[in-house]
Amino acid sequence: MTALSVNINKIATLRNARGGDTPNVLTSALKIQKFGADGITVHPRPDERHIRYSDVYELKDALSVEFNIEGNPKEERFVELVLNTKPHQVTLVPDTLGQLTSDHGWDTIKEKKFLIETIDLFSKQGIRTSIFVDPVENMVKGAAETGTDRIELYTESYAKDFLKNKNHAVEPFVKASQIANELKLGINAGHDLNLDNLKFFNQHVENLKEVSIGHALISDALDFGLENTVNLYKRALRKH
Repeated sequence: MTALSVNINKIATLRNARGGDTPNVLTSALKIQKFGADGITVHPRPDERHIRYSDVYELKDALSVEFNIEGNPKEERFVELVLNTKPHQVTLVPDTLGQLTSDHGWDTIKEKKFLIETIDLFSKQGIRTSIFVDPVENMVKGAAETGTDRIELYTESYAKDFLKNKNHAVEPFVKASQIANELKLGINAGHDLNLDNLKFFNQHVENLKEVSIGHALISDALDFGLENTVNLYKRALRKH
């Protein structure tokens, strides 16, 4: 079964909107863990507009499920955070300062030297690495040359085109996953996956190990409740 890692950035966004501690990020993460999620994902940004760096330290000490930290390794503070907390996985994302949300993968050819050095730094600390890539053959092949353990396929284009033609929408990801499997790369995926499109994606991408879902899942929890929503997403990730 494909693992579900819940991105809790939106919970932190709601907390920060009032300047207090409601909802409490740690308490919410522990509930999500209790409700059956396989992991917790956070994506701290330099302005701490949602997840704060202090949240990351608290979460690492308290969680028993897999902990995944996403971010741009060109930010020195982010690298220090990862090395200090040693999460199970670090997902490298080429965000720019002030970017609303992740919107592109790495150019694994142009950034090859930097990625090799960065991945080596984290790997020596026993941290599994994943790099955010578009479903493009050369980018997947380039990722394999960096020494990364996994790639995370950026699925915004799939979600955007799913209702128009789901078979056409998933095709680039099927091809990318085939290449990744041939190159012995683990496959994660994330961005705009939801209860409408997740099951189809999971059924067509071979050896999908993990999905990271935040915005859609937290939004659905407003209608269905948090525990029920986690279970609905888990159900969508069953292969059969």
